[in-house]
Amino acid sequence: MQPDPRLRGVRIWLLVVFGMITAIVAVGGITRLTGSGLSMVEWRPLMGALPPLTEAEWTRVFTKYQASPQYQHVNDWMTLADFQRIFFWEWFHRLIGRLIGVAFFVPWLVFLLRGRLQGRLRLRTFVAFVLGGLQGLLGWFMVKSGLVDIPQVSHFRLAAHLSLAFTVASYVLWLWMDLRWPANTEPKDPGARPFARWLVPFVALVGLQIVYGAFMAGSRAGYLFATWPDMNGHYLPGALLSAASDASWLSHPVLIHFLHRTLGYGVAVAALALFLVGRRRVAAPRARRGLLLVLVATGAQVLLGILTVVLKVELVTAVVHQLGAFALLSVALFTLHALRRA
Repeated sequence: MQPDPRLRGVRIWLLVVFGMITAIVAVGGITRLTGSGLSMVEWRPLMGALPPLTEAEWTRVFTKYQASPQYQHVNDWMTLADFQRIFFWEWFHRLIGRLIGVAFFVPWLVFLLRGRLQGRLRLRTFVAFVLGGLQGLLGWFMVKSGLVDIPQVSHFRLAAHLSLAFTVASYVLWLWMDLRWPANTEPKDPGARPFARWLVPFVALVGLQIVYGAFMAGSRAGYLFATWPDMNGHYLPGALLSAASDASWLSHPVLIHFLHRTLGYGVAVAALALFLVGRRRVAAPRARRGLLLVLVATGAQVLLGILTVVLKVELVTAVVHQLGAFALLSVALFTLHALRRA
């Protein structure tokens, strides 16, 4: 059974949306790393699509920002020109989010009216649209946490925002793969489906690592230790926490940093084991390619993680590291899908 040629347009549409989500993940990383996320203190879903166009409007927006905790405690040195630079990234981030909504909903409506979306596909694509809308609401919920008292967003809300973005992207990717490789399109491999059960905990482990990556960003734990493989001369967090009273694995920056590193090693070991065992047990060509991609993506991501901390969270390296997590999750899902189809 080959892919339905009538759904070729739907497949292209989903792939374009997936690409746009990839772009917003990158811009979101830049927004966070440049300290731009709290520059827009208003949430204007419709009118906010346009940046300030007059000097009076820029003055109004800047005045509102000057009343925010970030300006008063961190950026009180800023001029209007300085503010405009950070404002751009947050505005651009929100603009891409709006464009994704339009790029999804308009074609969805056209495909629906033309009868291209039938049965479960109609519902599944609508669920993707709802998830995207929730992502916008969650983004504002995250920003609000940094507009009161402390000029820093909650790392829990940041993790939820990033996780939902990855979830929406994964959902769209899975929809595309279902259309690109429908059931019974590939030769059956008796060893593939049992091995697929090992991919599920691996995907979960990658997901947990992504959450702790967001914790690293939100708590600024990535800036604590610019050495590897040690952490400023230590390998265990005990000595680093001797004077700490709050030793929470969810909140303490030292423990978050340590656990993020440790989970990274776990992902690397798991990826290598999956590749070595899968080479002997899996014959399906697409699944074998996927296992190799998982191993390569994991190795690249570990290297990027090391460079990120050693270079003290340098902008380009850190953004590529975030995209590396996105790529690793995507190829893991690609492999899982291939194993299930085989």
